[in-house]
Amino acid sequence: MIRTSLSTKLFIAVLATMISVVLAMAVANGVSFSRGFLGYLNELSVQRMESVQPRFVAAWRLHQDWNFVHDKPPAWFELIRPDRPINEPDGARFGRQTPVSDLTGAVFRITLLDAAGERVMGYYQISQDAIRLPIDVDGRTVGWLAMTPFQSVTEAGGQRFFHNQMVWSLAIGSLCVLLAGLIAWWVARRLLAPVRQVAAATHRLAAGDYAERVHVITDDEAGQLARDFNLLAHTLERNERLRRDFMADVSHELRTPLSVLRGELEALEDGVRKPDRAALQSLQGEVARLGKLVDDLYELSLTDVGALSYRKEIIDVQEEVRRAVASQVERFRQRRLHLSIEAPPLAQWLAADADRLQQLFTNLLENSLRYTDPGGELRVILNDDPTLIRIDFIDSSPGVDDQQLPRLFERFYRTEGSRNRESGGAGLGLAICESIVAAHGGTLTAQRSPLGGLWLSIRLPKGAA
Repeated sequence: MIRTSLSTKLFIAVLATMISVVLAMAVANGVSFSRGFLGYLNELSVQRMESVQPRFVAAWRLHQDWNFVHDKPPAWFELIRPDRPINEPDGARFGRQTPVSDLTGAVFRITLLDAAGERVMGYYQISQDAIRLPIDVDGRTVGWLAMTPFQSVTEAGGQRFFHNQMVWSLAIGSLCVLLAGLIAWWVARRLLAPVRQVAAATHRLAAGDYAERVHVITDDEAGQLARDFNLLAHTLERNERLRRDFMADVSHELRTPLSVLRGELEALEDGVRKPDRAALQSLQGEVARLGKLVDDLYELSLTDVGALSYRKEIIDVQEEVRRAVASQVERFRQRRLHLSIEAPPLAQWLAADADRLQQLFTNLLENSLRYTDPGGELRVILNDDPTLIRIDFIDSSPGVDDQQLPRLFERFYRTEGSRNRESGGAGLGLAICESIVAAHGGTLTAQRSPLGGLWLSIRLPKGAA
């Protein structure tokens, strides 16, 4: 199958449209000529015939028959001449008639018929559609004047005029087609150039070249298309980079506990290590880490497809925060971290999923517990505004650079460059927290803490349900 480019299709479409318009104009011009102009000429011919009718009436009264004009051209032309004075039998003189142009050829197309319809003098080829005008004398029809319509004859003047009309119509039509071809060529070459550029870039992008970009040179729809393409290419490039990073991070996070498990099992198998309680606890700990990673990945995947279920009911958010804090007090004490909570005296009611909020608060507490230096502190502060509930987690040093704050909620992102698992987890906790807050219609933001560490702020609208 032959592929036709968009430029060629546009060129053909514009050119075909112009040719159709020219042909339609030619047909309309022909119809106008035959029905309009020729009709006008026939009307003039009828007027000529009506103007000479009184002469034939006067001539009959004078001669009482048509023998004086039968096969006598001089007498005939005297009767049909437009500027000849007309005399009635009583000698009364009619004024000179206003001449009518002879370009219609009416003089040569008038025929005189007797009362029986037989030709007496004039034009020989009387057509069936000839216009007849009676010659009445004293209430009696003594003859007829017949006029053959113009479209039934071939006078040289009419043919010449029609030929000139066709020549000029053909010249104008050819000029229009030429101009249409030039315009179509310009449109196909100039206006579609950005589209061709985007099409070529799209082909390369589909082949995997995500660094492909299109130079934007206009501010019209083509320019907007180029800008949208560049945005799409940037998004695809970023997603591809994130995908590769994600695969690398997942493989790394899985490799570490698997390596520990393999080493422990080989030590048990070789008898280097005894299958005592400590060895089993070590194995159980690595299995728990693997299970936690798999659960986090599964939960994030459900969030991405919108399949994570939430069972919302009216709960006291303050009570849920206190429960989460109480469950972590002992761990904070062991790390020599001071944990405090500040809340208003009244309950703070909200339509939310209690289990998901517990997961949210526990993850944030775990984040501070894991990263805050020993001897530091974490403050959990609840504020009740008219339209929302704000919950702040403010911990002490170490802090986070301003450049890293926007990336804290990215999956597998951790502030330190190393993969030291003792100081950090898999980097999924804050990403899960952000998805839980978003599912409740709220926001989770990060900023520098006045205590030198990280300040995570949750805002949950009271109208969320």
